[in-house]
Amino acid sequence: MSTTQSERLRELLEPLVTSQGLDLEEIAVDSVGRKRVLRVVVDSDTGADLDQIADVSRELSAKLDESDAMGAGEYTLEVGTPGAERLLKEHRHYLRAVDRLVKFQLTEGGELVARILKVDDEGLDLEVPGVKGRKATARRLAFSDFDKARVQVEFSRKDSKNEQENVQENEQEEEA
Repeated sequence: MSTTQSERLRELLEPLVTSQGLDLEEIAVDSVGRKRVLRVVVDSDTGADLDQIADVSRELSAKLDESDAMGAGEYTLEVGTPGAERLLKEHRHYLRAVDRLVKFQLTEGGELVARILKVDDEGLDLEVPGVKGRKATARRLAFSDFDKARVQVEFSRKDSKNEQENVQENEQEEEA
């Protein structure tokens, strides 16, 4: 996709996405055989549910139909969210990833997997999980200390907030 087409599509679609309370994260046009696919990725601080995705998809489709931004050929519009293992690029992405496990590609070389605890303008406060029974350690990482960061999927993480709530509920029930 040419930069000009990408910029034109962003200018056309971003106001519609923003009006729905969402951020336009990514636009990509891919050729699949003879057909083209326009992929639009949206998100928000609270995530995007299926109803929001459907609403914004209808609005984007109508706007694209009345414009010539995609040219005369056929295309398919796909609207979705970033996915579980999203790449973090913008400051807002890091804020949304607080309490998530992230893999960092360090500028000095190597990787670091850690949980984001806090985000500010200069960098991140992290919790590096302990290995082989050791305790987790705190670490500060400036944005300039890494080249890439990607959220990691966790299947077996215990939700500490829910655990604490369950303990409190059990204590209250025992008192009653």
